[in-house]
Amino acid sequence: MAANPTAPTALWPAPHARGAVDATVHVPGSKSVTNRALVLAALASEPGWLRRPLRSRDTLLMADALRAMGVGIDETVSSSSSVAGGPDGSGEAWRVLPAGLRGPATVDVGNAGTVMRFLPPVATLAEGDIRFDGDPRSYERPLHGVIDALRALGARIDDDGRGALPLTVHGSGALDGGPVSIDASSSSQFVSALLLSGPRFNQGVEVRHIGASLPSLPHIRMTVDMLRAVGAQVDTPESGGEPNVWRVTPGALLGRDLTIEPDLSNAQPFLAAALVTGGRVVVPGWPHRTTQPGDRLREIFTEMGGSCELTEYGLEFTGSGRIHGIDVDLGDVGELTPGVAAVAALADTPSTLRGVGHLRMHETDRLAALTKEINELGGDVTETADGLRIRPRPLHGGVFHTYEDHRMATAGAIIGLAVADVQIENVATTAKTMPDFPDLWTGMLGSDGA
Repeated sequence: MAANPTAPTALWPAPHARGAVDATVHVPGSKSVTNRALVLAALASEPGWLRRPLRSRDTLLMADALRAMGVGIDETVSSSSSVAGGPDGSGEAWRVLPAGLRGPATVDVGNAGTVMRFLPPVATLAEGDIRFDGDPRSYERPLHGVIDALRALGARIDDDGRGALPLTVHGSGALDGGPVSIDASSSSQFVSALLLSGPRFNQGVEVRHIGASLPSLPHIRMTVDMLRAVGAQVDTPESGGEPNVWRVTPGALLGRDLTIEPDLSNAQPFLAAALVTGGRVVVPGWPHRTTQPGDRLREIFTEMGGSCELTEYGLEFTGSGRIHGIDVDLGDVGELTPGVAAVAALADTPSTLRGVGHLRMHETDRLAALTKEINELGGDVTETADGLRIRPRPLHGGVFHTYEDHRMATAGAIIGLAVADVQIENVATTAKTMPDFPDLWTGMLGSDGA
């Protein structure tokens, strides 16, 4: 009997491609957009809809957390979405019914950065105590930027001085808000967390980043765009404001009918499959304008040997049969690093991935994990202060450990396309953002997969 791929200790034989892939892959909705949309809808002054939301561990944790604080979220099936997906254009929809936020409540953040960072500011607006707890790894992830900022803005928070989980927010139903300075160099989510709730603070919020280089700026732009779409007034460096300063004016938020874009970062392994096998993959619904960092895959993977065409239907990506190394700064798109590293390990020239030192504090220490796992398959990867150097070497099979990190699992699957006998430990960790990954992966390969 085959091993159960959903068991945490199970080894999943990564399918080995026997030829060039040729597939259309419907990528589920964006986690980053879904969780921001849930927060904004919960804080709105009227009900709203989220159509084609991602249903994954991270988004269900967010929805359950908001429910625990009194928000109504009704899950249904709608036929009014215009985004291609089901055969009749229908898809899942969530109706969000804002209500008076209240405690006491306990929130399980799992290991979701968006939940652990976006919801403490929301909890300050609740009447009562909101306790936050999560997976053991969540205790190690930085949260001090949000905690210290909320205290400076008038919140009462008990964290026993850790600057991390577990913690309790003593909500009073309101927060003064105003100006605050933070060091968000370890996570741009610190800035997004304060901006998302800022319209509901009495004085709004002015967030000033005072640390080193700020990673993942596209995610802050996503937050700003989504705030503006629900009626918030936001001043940013890009709109003529001060560098590293974001201001949100207090005011009511509108309920919206929002269709969630496909998760472009989760499209990465499928585009990589076209690159690695010299094949073709089409991702329907790829937006022509987006703030998702994953859109940069078009540039990165083209430089590594592929070509792409963005049509009205979606993105068509084609591999050339050769993979080239790359020297690239991934500071704004750090979540793409594991997939880029996996492709780089199969390239014909060396690669340097820069600007991603902050990945040491993600779901796992991604730089150390990638170095260890690729090298144990015969690779030659060296950590630098802010990234990785990768020298291609002939790889061999073996166990690719994931450290409960979804992007480590998909990186291993990419390598497995070109290297026989790679086994992925705990591929079920992909449920964090893409629950159907094993089925989507084998479906993409069709008869060409082992």
